[in-house]
Amino acid sequence: MERHVIIVAGGKGLRMGNNIPKQFLPLNGKPMLMRTIERLRSFDSQMAITLVLPQNHHQRWQLLCRDHGFRLPHRVVYGGEERFFSVKNALATIPNGVLVGIHDGVRPFVSHATIENTFAAAEQYGCAVPAVPSADSVRIGTENQSTPLDRSKIFLVQTPQCFRSEIIKAAYNTRFDPLFTDDASVVEIVLKKEIHLTQGNRENIKITTPFDLQIAEHICQNTL
Repeated sequence: MERHVIIVAGGKGLRMGNNIPKQFLPLNGKPMLMRTIERLRSFDSQMAITLVLPQNHHQRWQLLCRDHGFRLPHRVVYGGEERFFSVKNALATIPNGVLVGIHDGVRPFVSHATIENTFAAAEQYGCAVPAVPSADSVRIGTENQSTPLDRSKIFLVQTPQCFRSEIIKAAYNTRFDPLFTDDASVVEIVLKKEIHLTQGNRENIKITTPFDLQIAEHICQNTL
């Protein structure tokens, strides 16, 4: 099936302590968002890419593309106040009968194997999400007490989260709910569908803090 990717890039960079939106921060000399697009394009040069940006970020992105000579094909649509609305806006531009991956703009190190396996699982099962087992012990608790959880049953979810287009579109044909934490949760809550987990890759980190950025610079310098 034909593959499409929606890249959500509406971050404000508050946890970075920087007035530059985190997706535009330089990563080894190039805006992070460009590296994310390059990674996806290197997996499949024919894959359609839709980039979701807040309206007030469009001009900045155009200038960055000009300054860096960035010409990889992609379409830009307006984002919303919440991630839910950004994805919904992008889905309105996606044709029926295709596979749709939804990816964070600040995950530039997703592996080709993660992309391939998650799209393949989505084609087979309808919904698929990459994840990695927790390497840490995990506890659930309140201010006064906590209880350990079985680490072998804890998985850290990544992106791209992939779906058959008719499934993800049907799921997003609803009102926003604060319980929606990612695209898989929308599908589970609205359509009651089971989400198939695939193997993610450890390097596929979401870069949201200055420490994350330091790790990303090291990965970038040693792998790209």
